[in-house]
Amino acid sequence: MHHNRASNATIQAHQARVNITWRGHNGDLPDPVTREASLHEVLQWVTEAVQHGDVPGIPADVQADFRDFVVDRFAATAARPYHLIQVRPKTPFGVGT
Repeated sequence: MHHNRASNATIQAHQARVNITWRGHNGDLPDPVTREASLHEVLQWVTEAVQHGDVPGIPADVQADFRDFVVDRFAATAARPYHLIQVRPKTPFGVGT
């Protein structure tokens, strides 16, 4: 199976992996982004990617709307040698109320 996703080893110091939780599904944007990306940029990228089905592990959803989601940023660590931006719902496991 061929993935277009950059391996974690190719994520540069100024980049971050973006992990998304949407309606109980979880996946990463296929390509790293600049770790200094604004909240608006991150939410726009993940919204478009999920709407178009471009996130492995998350089914396409044209109704995807991340406006009320939490965006957490984590610095690289020894265990995870790249920066991580995590987009998740305010409620656990992506289930809305």
